[in-house]
Amino acid sequence: MSSPSCPLYESSVPVFLRYLPRLAGLVDKAAEAAAGDAAVLLAARLAPDMLPFESQVQIAAHFALRACFPLAGQPVPDFGEFPSGFDGLRDRIARAIALLQDLAPAQFEAGPDRLLRERAGQAELALPAVEFLHHYALPNFFFHLSCAYAILRARGLALGKQDFDGFHRYG
Repeated sequence: MSSPSCPLYESSVPVFLRYLPRLAGLVDKAAEAAAGDAAVLLAARLAPDMLPFESQVQIAAHFALRACFPLAGQPVPDFGEFPSGFDGLRDRIARAIALLQDLAPAQFEAGPDRLLRERAGQAELALPAVEFLHHYALPNFFFHLSCAYAILRARGLALGKQDFDGFHRYG
């Protein structure tokens, strides 16, 4: 259970725990739509210089850990090896969820005083914890989640806002 006295926890772990299953739902819909041609959908991109669907999902799942564990003062755990394909993506997301569920709000209490260092492409970042979460980690997670969604939409999958956020309902 989360604690209202720990805003870094509240702004991170529950958010990722809400949206990682949404990401898994996109993977399930992609697998269903692939109908025997998984490689094409897994390799689909929005633009030639962008990462494919499979990479977008992998990065989103890992970003949740890259965000929360440093905020909790913990090293980012070894993510493990997963096979390529839809089953590997599902397993990767499930592993991220399990690891996040092991984090406790108390681990985040010293978080606001932490300066977090991260590599962003070729840039080296050093950000206070709140900026790290709100200006870097959450936007990056949602960027990759949105790209995964957009790739599937561009490929004609019948997805809507309800698939992305789980709140909306349409006829």
